[in-house]
Amino acid sequence: MTYITSPCATAPSRPTLFSGLTARLAVWKQRRALLALDIEALEDIGVTRSEADSEGKRSFWDAPETWRY
Repeated sequence: MTYITSPCATAPSRPTLFSGLTARLAVWKQRRALLALDIEALEDIGVTRSEADSEGKRSFWDAPETWRY
């Protein structure tokens, strides 16, 4: 019996330009939404207004590695 294997099946996938831009857009939208929350909603998630403001004002490309792709 012959098995056909593909080297691409085991290689880690590299992010494409489109997926990178999509991830950056998602970060930007999440930070804008965080800035729009009122004080009661922020209290519900355990974030102060100053923490939300400092996170919301960060650039869209300034995201932790765990958020990317």
